[in-house]
Amino acid sequence: MLNFLSKSNSSETKNASELAATAAESGITNEKETEHQIESVLEVPDYRPGTDEEKKLVRKIDLLLLPCIFIMYFLSYLDRINVGNAKVAGMAADLHLSSGQYSIVLIVAIIFYVSFEIPTNMILSKTRPSIFLGVIMITWGLITLLIWKIKTYPELVGMRVLVGLAEAGFAPGVLLMFSSWYKRNEQSMRFGIYISAPVLAGAFGGLLAGAITTNLEDAHGIPGWRWLFIVEGSMTIGFAFVALLVLLDFPTKTRHMNERERKLAIARLQYDSIVNRREGEPDVTHLQALKIALWNWRTLLFATGYAIITGTSSMSYFYPTLMGGLGYTGNRVQYMTVPLYAVAFVCNLCTSYFSDRKLRPYRGYVTAAWLVVLTVCSIIFTCVYNNTARYVLLVFMTSAVWSTTAATLAYASSSYSYMPHEARAIALAFTNGFGTSATIYGAFLFPAKDSPKYLMAFSLISALSFLGIFVFLALQILLVRYPGKF
Repeated sequence: MLNFLSKSNSSETKNASELAATAAESGITNEKETEHQIESVLEVPDYRPGTDEEKKLVRKIDLLLLPCIFIMYFLSYLDRINVGNAKVAGMAADLHLSSGQYSIVLIVAIIFYVSFEIPTNMILSKTRPSIFLGVIMITWGLITLLIWKIKTYPELVGMRVLVGLAEAGFAPGVLLMFSSWYKRNEQSMRFGIYISAPVLAGAFGGLLAGAITTNLEDAHGIPGWRWLFIVEGSMTIGFAFVALLVLLDFPTKTRHMNERERKLAIARLQYDSIVNRREGEPDVTHLQALKIALWNWRTLLFATGYAIITGTSSMSYFYPTLMGGLGYTGNRVQYMTVPLYAVAFVCNLCTSYFSDRKLRPYRGYVTAAWLVVLTVCSIIFTCVYNNTARYVLLVFMTSAVWSTTAATLAYASSSYSYMPHEARAIALAFTNGFGTSATIYGAFLFPAKDSPKYLMAFSLISALSFLGIFVFLALQILLVRYPGKF
């Protein structure tokens, strides 16, 4: 996979005199932006894109960043969704949880997760990501592990609050890392790989949960659902120490690159008009960064679009419940979630692959097309009551949700590239945080009384995805017309 990624960059043979043609191909028609790119190249006259040296550097970045981030996000998502698997494995019965109480358990983590995304990214932009992300991973892994000790509903709520706080800095931190290392035409595939981690976690989370809760049930007198938190929390803590050692920092600070590699990493981003603060340059203040990031129509539109997508993705927390509504019982409930994620994994990677290539100038249209699929399928879901047909519709809906998630993050990241490093950190955190906040109401979309049809939930998903079509069409048109700082 890493070899394949670096080969995909070999087509770059542009120099400063060819930038205008490249800009036109990319949907960039603004003369000022093209001039800015040329000026950036002149600041580093020894840089030439597509050289063997650059390909070697990109392979090294991929090797140090992608596997580590992938595993971290895989484990993060496992720790986030294991409460749903624990619920159907006996936790709800043991703690006497009602449908409303389970929704509260989901919401409290999301509220604190969203509330602290911007502050944590403001800290991250001025620290070392390897230490910052490694430490918060140890923290949320330890909290997840300790959930096995809880005895009451209030204790579960308290632990979920702490999980939300601990994980708040991870996702926006990864977005900032990707935008600080990769050119814009390299980002979609990398975001696709990143987003495929929770897709696989969703698939294997059900298998793993089924295996743990079945094989460890009553081992040492501990119920299977409690073992779920013990095993998955321990996995997270163990890998966090690996991340501390291998994860890259920002280009100006990373200890895994020599001086020539650091300069080349910065030069190639300058060439692509991605702003990274260089050593010795003054920091942008927090207030300045906030103003640049939030007083911006791009940030507001992307945050709205991403909120629509994550709002529809709330159904992933209820897949075990939905499988029960379709007539599946026991461990089969866990296993029947696997095909949903398996198909989504393939669709996500295909969408990301082509979004870095032929479809790069049309990413708004690509996202809107997937939202059309989601809208149509969710409307049909409210009208059809055959279980097999509904299951197939869920497969398509899951693929649409995850494909648009990766596409939106890559699209936003490349569109924020002109912002100063600190402002980009805030814009990405706000987009991710505002988007994730949509899952707060999503936690109430599937009350037990609506089973098995869940008309309210899928009607709202239809309406949201329909609105999302127009948001991304607007982004497509506006970003072509106004690609610069306006």
